[in-house]
Parts: sequence; C-alpha cells; structure tokens
Amino acid sequence: MTAARVEFFFDLSSPWTCLAFHNLPAVLERTGASALYRPILVGGVFNAVNPAVYAAREQTENRRLQHSWKVLKDWARLADVPMNFPSRWHPAKSIAAMRFCCAIEADQAALVRFARGAFASYFDRQENLDDPAVLAAVADAEGLDGAALAAAAGSDAVKARLRANTDELIARGGYGSPTIFVDRDDMYFGNDQLPLVEAALKHKTQRTLA
Repeated sequence: MTAARVEFFFDLSSPWTCLAFHNLPAVLERTGASALYRPILVGGVFNAVNPAVYAAREQTENRRLQHSWKVLKDWARLADVPMNFPSRWHPAKSIAAMRFCCAIEADQAALVRFARGAFASYFDRQENLDDPAVLAAVADAEGLDGAALAAAAGSDAVKARLRANTDELIARGGYGSPTIFVDRDDMYFGNDQLPLVEAALKHKTQRTLA
C-alpha cells in the first residue's frame, strides 16, 4: 500500500474545516491520491502561533468578519453542505471531540465516519460539540461503540496523541484548521485552497511520470 500523499489536519469546531472535509474526497477521486486524517486541537495552535484569532472574534463590527459569514454560507450552498452556523454553542472548545477522534485515528475509515457525523451534529443540528454524551450518540449512530470510545478518549495515551498531533502541526508551520499537506512539506490552508491542492497533486504526478 502506498503512503498517503495528502495529510488533513483538522478540528471539528471549524466551519471551514467542515466544508473542506466534504470537498476533499472529490479532489482525491479526481487525482487518485489518498489522505491521512490527523486530529488536532485548533485552540492549542491558536494559543501557540495565532492568538490574533481571539481578538478578531471580539470585534463584532469587523466588516471582514461579518462578510465571512456570508461567504461561508455561499461555500456551503456550493458544496451542498448544511451550515446552520453560528449556533449558541459557538465557539466550541472541542477538546472532548478531538480526543474522540484521536481514540480512533488508527482506524481511518471509522475516523472519517465519526467526523462526518460530528460535523452534521454541530453544523446542521446545532448540537453541543463539547458534550461527551452528544459525541457518544454520534459514534453510536455511525456504528461505533460510543461508550467505549468515550472511555478511550479519557485515557492518557489519547490525550498525549492529541497533544503530539497539535505540536507536530505547529512545528511544520501550521496555524489553523484545516491545514493540508501534499507530499509531506507542501502546505495549504482552508477550504478555498483545495483547488491548489488538486493542482499540486496533478503537477507532481505529471512531473514524476515525465
């Protein structure tokens, strides 16, 4: 089995990550690439290298921020992804959710199913992403054992895995979610850069075949 050419570092609390998560599979299908999904805690990234995010959130009259909500809904409509955001639970801390993800990171198919369900829970049904009971219910609905997953998410090993993933992203130059790497060191950020991800995958494949 060949190594994944795309790494997708993500936090479930980000609406732009939700869109990129839903749009990435089409890119992978068109390019024949595979992806490795890597859970992180975006708050840890912001604290370390991008604290300006918090200040921007407090600027309620910020025109760029206000316009971004409109653009978010436009992207969601284009991708046919429900986006009932922001909800009363925004901003979510997401630490419990991302520990759930890390508990099943080794099973990538299960991770993708859980992430898809969690995104729908938060961005469609406006449920509380910080509530372990909600997360367990999402896992159950996706055919996973929610109670077992909740127990695993509280383990020291899973907590360490989440910290390690987050630290790795920071060390590799990341500053938010989603951060996408092509062939290890070619970094992209956000849903709107997916066309660049696709172009990079195609260009590098053509160069290899030449």
